[in-house]
Amino acid sequence: MSDTSPKLRAELDGIPTYKPGRPAAVGEAVSYKLSSNENPYPPLPGVMESVLASAGAFNRYPDMACTGLTSELADRFEVPVSHVATGTGSVGVAQQLLQATSGPGDEVIYAWRSFEAYPIITQISGAASVKVPLDADAVHDLDAMVDAITDRTRMIFVCNPNNPTGTVVRRAELERFLDRVPTDILVVLDEAYREFIRDTEVPDGVEIYRERPNVAVLRTFSKAYGLAGLRVGFAIAHERVAAALRKTAVPFGVSQIAQDAAVASLRAEEELLERVAELVGERARVCEALRGQGWTVPDTHANFVWLGLGERTADFAVECERSGVTVRPFVGEGVRVTIGEYKANDLFLRTAESFREEI
Repeated sequence: MSDTSPKLRAELDGIPTYKPGRPAAVGEAVSYKLSSNENPYPPLPGVMESVLASAGAFNRYPDMACTGLTSELADRFEVPVSHVATGTGSVGVAQQLLQATSGPGDEVIYAWRSFEAYPIITQISGAASVKVPLDADAVHDLDAMVDAITDRTRMIFVCNPNNPTGTVVRRAELERFLDRVPTDILVVLDEAYREFIRDTEVPDGVEIYRERPNVAVLRTFSKAYGLAGLRVGFAIAHERVAAALRKTAVPFGVSQIAQDAAVASLRAEEELLERVAELVGERARVCEALRGQGWTVPDTHANFVWLGLGERTADFAVECERSGVTVRPFVGEGVRVTIGEYKANDLFLRTAESFREEI
């Protein structure tokens, strides 16, 4: 009997599954979720009021063009409105970029390990992934990435800071890299964690984009701004690329609630910066404590830390969960741990110390 089921694209066979961070354990004991790089603080001032006002009209479609939000972003970053495009989180915008640039027979380059959505959305587009290993310091090997370019390369992701290691590419090395990349290849600077950077040598991608038409910058409201559950991100790119993003966007993909919350968040920047500063302070405390315990911790410029545990990764994640914190394991490689509330960080540090003593 012949197979009568619908024919599906062969590119979907064997596609890796995105693994979200495990939720906090449910039970009587207090448990903390440090697995998804979420902001532990509640919505910024004015955001909840904006959400409640928008909720009364969700029987209506949202503004498909995200007019208010794109205008606010254009003013905030001093770019033309036509250079701004929105989507369902920065990963949604990344997928739109792939739809606009890459298909069967094309190649997309990115570091590995990096953001785990890259291989998924690349395979969905039909393009082939070219994974370039991080260097010995868990940093992008930009020279190797240039060497990987072929006449089939259509797009390159540079995740800065890199997820999950937290490491960064600095201005001089990024400029040298961009000088070597052919101008018909789109370079995407994925800056989901930009707000947590304190190193002045790490460039703001928006400043890089201004002089380079083949550079696009991804940002999100999910991390520092604390809107992870509303799914809104954006790209800043030159007009031709931004126009392509609008063509590939899911119609009405960004809800009106998300749009209004993002605008309110942009207008609460003073409070945002205070919260980010507190998290950066906690990041420094956690890193110092881990190194004091004997761990090797890459310098992180995001809201998480990376422990390269290799074959002990799964054991460590289980031990953390038993102690009341969930972390994000990458089996056989290491764990990524979000900087959360003070109590959550302390609980993680106690677990790390006892685990270290057993090694």
